[in-house]
Amino acid sequence: MEFGNRYTSRAQAGARFVAQRLMLKPVIWSMVRVEITGRSLLKDVKGPYIVVANHSSHLDAPLILGSMPSRLSRYLAAAAAADYFFDVWWRKGLTALFFNAFPVDRSANAKSTGFTGKLLKAGVPLLVFPEGTRSKDGTIAPFKGGAAALCMKAGIPCIPMALVGATQAMPRGRNWPVPGRPPVRVRFGEPLIAADGESVPEFNARIERVVREMHASELALYLADTGANVHNHPTIGSAAGASTPDASDEQPREGAA
Repeated sequence: MEFGNRYTSRAQAGARFVAQRLMLKPVIWSMVRVEITGRSLLKDVKGPYIVVANHSSHLDAPLILGSMPSRLSRYLAAAAAADYFFDVWWRKGLTALFFNAFPVDRSANAKSTGFTGKLLKAGVPLLVFPEGTRSKDGTIAPFKGGAAALCMKAGIPCIPMALVGATQAMPRGRNWPVPGRPPVRVRFGEPLIAADGESVPEFNARIERVVREMHASELALYLADTGANVHNHPTIGSAAGASTPDASDEQPREGAA
């Protein structure tokens, strides 16, 4: 894939601002009740960065983009599954317009192209979902290490995020959120930088642990808000399940918006 100016074009960034802030966000916010916390932690973030979040719904990318300060989301490029979002021309066009998306090959024999590194070098921040695919029940799968490796190689921060309620608001198999404006919680964490001497697997495990801990805290608030039984929810206890996955890949194939 050739690097093109779509990702850095000021004109396309302006069109994307209109699409995201004046079209997509009002629609999504009218269908779900969004609670955002931690946004003030991003006040000192400048230059390229990588957003890392848990992934359970097609609502995740719109929620992240709509919740971020506009100065940070203006050029943010979202990783999107090539086999779904780039398979037909109209979906490819919409994905590019609304999410500045770049395709990620999720196949087992996928090879790194270095494209994500080129985006970061050009100053384009990235949004990746390191689980690799959407969760079916809201639980968090082990993180792949591509995002951690890219952060360390480029010397840039990782912005951890946790989303709760998106699974219930728009589960797999639905093309539209459920009616009734279900609650969704979006939480930003303190930007993370790899420590001196920290390995890629160690940094990746730390990112995963932070996301899981934020998710567990937001889940407790979500369950209290909805009146659900905390002990019956499948994600309870998942904060302790962080793993240390292989982080040898350069490109974060943890794909898909």
